[in-house]
Amino acid sequence: MFVCGPTVYDFIHIGNARTFVIFDMVAKYLRFREFEVRYIQNITDIDDKIISRARENKEDAETYAQRFEAEYFTDIKSLGIDAVSDYARATDYIEAIIKQVQTLIDKRFAYEISDGIYFDISKFKGYGKLSGRTTVNDDDAVSRIDENPEKRNSGDFALWKRSEGDEPSWQAPWFPGRPGWHIEDTAITEAYFGPQYDLHGGGRDLIFPHHEAEITQQEAASGKSPFVKYWMHAGFLGNKSVKMSKSLGNFATVRDMLERYPREVLRLYFLSAHYRSPLDFSEESFQQAQANIDRITEFINRLKFFENKNPNAHHFDEEVGNAADKAYTDIIDALDDDFNTPKALGIFFEFIRLSNQYIHEEKIDFHFAKRIMHVLDIFSNVFGIIPLATSVIPLEITQLVQERQSAKEHKDFEKADHLRQKAEAQGYIIDDTPYGPLIKKR
Repeated sequence: MFVCGPTVYDFIHIGNARTFVIFDMVAKYLRFREFEVRYIQNITDIDDKIISRARENKEDAETYAQRFEAEYFTDIKSLGIDAVSDYARATDYIEAIIKQVQTLIDKRFAYEISDGIYFDISKFKGYGKLSGRTTVNDDDAVSRIDENPEKRNSGDFALWKRSEGDEPSWQAPWFPGRPGWHIEDTAITEAYFGPQYDLHGGGRDLIFPHHEAEITQQEAASGKSPFVKYWMHAGFLGNKSVKMSKSLGNFATVRDMLERYPREVLRLYFLSAHYRSPLDFSEESFQQAQANIDRITEFINRLKFFENKNPNAHHFDEEVGNAADKAYTDIIDALDDDFNTPKALGIFFEFIRLSNQYIHEEKIDFHFAKRIMHVLDIFSNVFGIIPLATSVIPLEITQLVQERQSAKEHKDFEKADHLRQKAEAQGYIIDDTPYGPLIKKR
């Protein structure tokens, strides 16, 4: 499995983050289903954008790229993204890139003009087979389309660029230069997987020309098809119906959002729509995600009632057990169907609602609490939306609740109401359940 990683010239925005969270979930789910997954992500650390930004900041390109690469790793760690097996930095694969370019030259798919070596798309009959087209659309990643009037075809793309002045440069058999954008990915994947592999992911805007170019390069070089068995493309994150992007300046960084919401909220928000679908960026969406995380937290706190209950006491209703088993099976079926995360989440929240009903009807016990953890495992280990730490209730609040419980037992309801109000004044709500009081942070 290979996913196009960041070009390290700026902080990642939450549109980027959605793609990386989606494929973090995909890799984790495949492993959950007992596939052996080797997940590689590239780091584009040499690029025109990096060179331009480094000049603006009066830094050399290598130092600048290293700085934002480190920032990238900080951000993805904050989001709980940890499924990647290896990160492959483009500049560590220059030898592999040169070898692949030379193969394309030898096979007469490539030609040299004044500013570099280009791929001749007219020589590859399958060009366009992924996207169904050969020209760009408005929502393509076109900022790195290589323009030179000497090109044989308008869609020809650079494999190797001639470096000028103080631009980063590597020795090659033809002339000193640096790699084009597309060639780094196929050189990296061939080094890890050979000429063919199973799954390639990225943002929808990379379908054309980037992924089309990857297919063209690799299949032309190796003569083997298909280059990749399965392609997955994440939908855009939209800001008022416009794609979020750094070039448009309408983005919020991951760091901006993590200052306002915990990572579980961001991950739930990203996974709330199907990975191929667009997702609206709005304050209401984040507030809804926060409310749903609060529901999960409250539910886990309810389940904690059973951790210290007598496991031999059994009033377990088989209806409840069947509901837990069905929820688990239905969630697996949803995720097996093209990673249908919104359907899986809908089943999960309905099961929380049903389970809360069972709690109030006194139909569950220690045994049910254990069985529901089987369901929670998916949303903890795969989705990453189960809060790592539920609320720690201060001792003074715990003592206040115990005093209130004693007042209720002695039918001193006026005192009990006073103690409830006192707890609420300090930001805690007491929910009376058949198993005792549940304390929640307001």
